[in-house]
Amino acid sequence: MEPGNTITYSLSVPEALVQGLSFQDSYAYLDDWVLGALGEMGIRAWYQPLNDIATDQGKIAGAAQKRIVGPDGGPGAVLHHVTMAYDINADTMLQVLRIGREKLSDKGTGSARKRVDPLRRQTGLPRGAVIERMIDSFRARYGLADGKVTDEELARAEALARTKFTSPEWTTRVP
Repeated sequence: MEPGNTITYSLSVPEALVQGLSFQDSYAYLDDWVLGALGEMGIRAWYQPLNDIATDQGKIAGAAQKRIVGPDGGPGAVLHHVTMAYDINADTMLQVLRIGREKLSDKGTGSARKRVDPLRRQTGLPRGAVIERMIDSFRARYGLADGKVTDEELARAEALARTKFTSPEWTTRVP
């Protein structure tokens, strides 16, 4: 992800929220709100299975999910993460992503560069304005309560950043 050139968001929800939905349908369900937010910005977007948000101009986002089993096999959770192209450099993207021909042909395109069309070009809005409008749209649909990171949470995050997430073993690993 290019800092400042992408917009990312994550939803951590109880597994019960997507219970009964297929894996594919859970992606679309958890991102339905963002399709509405994009529509409010004048972008006609849709979900392109399995995990893309697209427009007539190209892909603008991709999603990933991690299913987490609860303690002792009890109720679990879903971590749903989306990366949106705001002003992404397609050449850099192609250098770091492993995009196979099969993935491209499944989407009906021959080039990953042509496949992505960033939000900056489609909206003409500054990145902060796009983010603010997305938050406002989510708030209007579901309600939000503003929160604050506690001192303990911040200390734990800083410790993890220092001891794990900045290590070469973590930053250079390829799953």
